[in-house]
Amino acid sequence: MYLPPPFRCDDPAIAAELMRAYPFASLISTDDEGLPFVTHLPLHLDERADGWVLLGHVARANPHGRYLQQRPTALVTFLGPHAYLSPRVYPDRQRVPTWNYLAVHCTVQAKLLEAVQDKDALLKQLIADHEPAYAEQWRALDATYTDKMLAGIVAFELRVLRWQCKLKLNQHRPESHAAMRQVYANGQADAQALGRWMDRLGLAAGASTPAPDGT
Repeated sequence: MYLPPPFRCDDPAIAAELMRAYPFASLISTDDEGLPFVTHLPLHLDERADGWVLLGHVARANPHGRYLQQRPTALVTFLGPHAYLSPRVYPDRQRVPTWNYLAVHCTVQAKLLEAVQDKDALLKQLIADHEPAYAEQWRALDATYTDKMLAGIVAFELRVLRWQCKLKLNQHRPESHAAMRQVYANGQADAQALGRWMDRLGLAAGASTPAPDGT
């Protein structure tokens, strides 16, 4: 993605935090005609000794499983909080609107999981992420039913080869930060989340260095 220096984040802890807090990702491959094919799905981040792995699955009827098998290299994107920013936050009028956001992009290598026990373990990871109490119900289901459900999905590991993290919070426009923080404090949930990230990065104090604009 386009990554101007003021917005680039090289801290893996922050990237991992965003991937876990906003796990509903976009998995992007190419179809048989060479065009982008996108599936929106939850992914579990597994931090292993040899690197990051994303765990997920699609319906067997979804051709994305076949695309991953034939062309294992793919892209995964995670979008965190995002919100409009009015030019009213600037002290002068010769400004334009923008949109602030947090995002992580991962280039991945896919490996399909065929064994029933591997699929079951993957599902239990996702259950633990989103509804731990459901694990007991899943374990209590009849094996005939669970085997049918497991047969109906294509499960996979996506090994992260490279990643990029972008925190676009008007770092290059310190003159906007005080008013911007107030606008976000009074906004919707995503705007409030961006405001908290401003606090975390110390932006309300206006400590950033001006740089060329970018989105």
